[in-house]
Amino acid sequence: MSESDASRGAEAAPARPGGGHSTFGRWLYSVLWVLSRTLGVSMFGVRTRFAEPLPRTGGLLVLSTHQSHLDPLLLGLATDRRLSSLARSSLYTFKPFGFIITALDAVPIDRTTSAVKAMKLVIERLRRGAAVIVFPEGTRTPNGQMGELKPGFALLAKKAEVPIVPVAIVGAFECWPRSRMFPRPGRVRLEFGKVISVAEAAAMDDRTLTAECDRRLRELDATARAVRKGSPVTVARSR
Repeated sequence: MSESDASRGAEAAPARPGGGHSTFGRWLYSVLWVLSRTLGVSMFGVRTRFAEPLPRTGGLLVLSTHQSHLDPLLLGLATDRRLSSLARSSLYTFKPFGFIITALDAVPIDRTTSAVKAMKLVIERLRRGAAVIVFPEGTRTPNGQMGELKPGFALLAKKAEVPIVPVAIVGAFECWPRSRMFPRPGRVRLEFGKVISVAEAAAMDDRTLTAECDRRLRELDATARAVRKGSPVTVARSR
């Protein structure tokens, strides 16, 4: 999955941030991780590159572009660190499925309630030391191109006082666009950028932080697209 020139997503064995994971949850996550990683490499040719290792412990906001339903799975497979994803509360209606996604650390979000309540849930999870995936575009791309970022993630990172790692996913749209019911084989690339520290984020207002994350994500997106095409690339160094 990872290239020889890439740093690992975590420096050692999978970390279990946040604590409180059930024995069943840890077992289920490990089994699905191995099975899904095998599928990801064989079906989607997933390749990943890290600008630097991710923090092994403590809260972390994983800020990713959003191309398809595959994205949370691809991000979870890219790193040894356990990640939490946001899940619509309606997904918990079917009790067996709700039990499984709860074991996998999904964060339930009720879209019928206030955004403030949803943000408090995410902030609480981050403060407990979890690494949480957020898609700042708000929805999957309709055409494979990166959309405009919504600024809410900046408040999450600052309130929880956690670092941010930007990630660009390229190729997942071609594998599973919104117009298709099922995915198809393809080639997917993930580019993880440099981590924005708590101090760096605190030094910027929300608008500046949003603009900086937008700039970094677009750089990573361009790099991923060039590498997939086989073009020579000089990886940009984020300020």
